[in-house]
Amino acid sequence: MRAQLIGTDAPAGEPDLGHHGDAEATPGLVDLAVNVRRAPMPDWLADPLVAAMGALAAYPDPGPARAAVAARHGRPPEEVLLTAGAAEGFVLIARALREARRPVVVHPQFTEPEAALRAAGHAVERVLLDAGDDFRLDPARVPADADLVLLGNPTNPTSVLHPAGALATLARPGRVLVVDEAFADTTAAPGVEPESLAARRDLPGLVVVRSLTKTWGLAGLRIGYLLGDPGLLARFAAAQPLWAVSTPALAAATACASPTAVAAERAIAAGLAADRDHLVARLSGLPGVRVVGRPASAFVLVHLAGAAAVRERLRERGWAVRRGDTFPGLGPDWLRIAVRDPATTDALTDVLAEILEA
Repeated sequence: MRAQLIGTDAPAGEPDLGHHGDAEATPGLVDLAVNVRRAPMPDWLADPLVAAMGALAAYPDPGPARAAVAARHGRPPEEVLLTAGAAEGFVLIARALREARRPVVVHPQFTEPEAALRAAGHAVERVLLDAGDDFRLDPARVPADADLVLLGNPTNPTSVLHPAGALATLARPGRVLVVDEAFADTTAAPGVEPESLAARRDLPGLVVVRSLTKTWGLAGLRIGYLLGDPGLLARFAAAQPLWAVSTPALAAATACASPTAVAAERAIAAGLAADRDHLVARLSGLPGVRVVGRPASAFVLVHLAGAAAVRERLRERGWAVRRGDTFPGLGPDWLRIAVRDPATTDALTDVLAEILEA
């Protein structure tokens, strides 16, 4: 196990944890750097959002949305905390659990959890998964005395979907286990989200972080939620500003928890799987390009010698992809590429082939 102790001030040469794909998706470029789905908003979502705009004079009431989200996951409402996006959830966790003695973040993964911990004054230990093992999780690599553990499933940027059973073994009394499932709704299986822990109520200290911004194109609305023990969630809520989630965001949460939305989500995930397979096949046919493992989400991670220079060449040709060197455990030879429709994939890989052959 490789681990690093990182304090509140990152040493020189540390990855830029504050860098995100939106910084690369500049106007005029085809955006394969951001993992938000872009599609026309369905009426069952658009209509409640429009109606919510007529109720902005009243303070937000999270009750109905909280009940709807709870019903979706088979939990009582007190096991749901609505947040202004998943990112706020990480901030609340970091601030509320200042007594954590040994917080551990499993990388490569989304950088906001570690950034939030560091901003709250935590010294963060990293467990860096191995590229040679396709970044698969071995639970034994997490220190036994870690009392706060954070990891993603499926993981951004690797697109690895870890077995739920492996994650469950990390839960134990005296530990808070935070599983970031922001992309769980992008994973495909008939009628279910494979390997999700969102309905598990038997695991001590489990907190599941969810986002509604990816599949439904709501990044600008900021809506997510935490699932977990009521006592833990009460501590997180105490660190949250009053009325943190807006009335339109609450309307979106209610709509996206409906049976209609869940059925649509599963159909979208199935279509995404086919588009992802096409992207993987096209990338795998290019010289020197290695797609990591079996991608399971809305993006794929690729290794390519000289990827930093290739990324710049792609930008010159009108394409934005996500650099990998800002993720702990990766470096300049990694790129994350969002899954899009086959025509977009074909156009990208044609350009990439020309760059690699030059």
